[in-house]
Amino acid sequence: MTDKTQLPSRARALKGREEKMVVADKHAVNGNPTVEPFPEGMETIMFGMGCFWGAEKLFWRLPGVFSTQVGYANGFTPNPTYHEVCSGMRQHNDNGTQYRSAIYTSNPTQQLLALQSKVAYQQELDKKNYGPITTEILENQQIYYAEEYHQQYLKKVPKGYCGLKGTGVSCSLGAK
Repeated sequence: MTDKTQLPSRARALKGREEKMVVADKHAVNGNPTVEPFPEGMETIMFGMGCFWGAEKLFWRLPGVFSTQVGYANGFTPNPTYHEVCSGMRQHNDNGTQYRSAIYTSNPTQQLLALQSKVAYQQELDKKNYGPITTEILENQQIYYAEEYHQQYLKKVPKGYCGLKGTGVSCSLGAK
């Protein structure tokens, strides 16, 4: 029996597939494109925040966010399905390695800002007696889009399940 709290090794990972998941061309919330190419000057960044439905919904409300897509990153299985990603893991209450916290940046500036924000936010968490941040911050990771029914799910199913919660701790990062 393998430890379900650890990522599988490359040797134990599922084979996956070459074919990418087909997703809608237009975003269900704002009508913008959902796949590249995006308009010139746009950048991409990935956030792993637990339930991807709720995390995606949070980004719909942020100024400057052009488009959102949900999917899977930093594994060894190319183009996995939801069931492959979740195999052997408990799903209710979002337990398992597939729900870990992550920031995957697409350039050195984003990487620096992510690392700086981690330090600043940890200081705020410390004031409220929270433990250390365990968010993985890496640059240039591959994303594999989840199946279409997961994209903008809480727009399509407004009362759908999402266990995304927060700490209630905020952190303001001013320009330096």
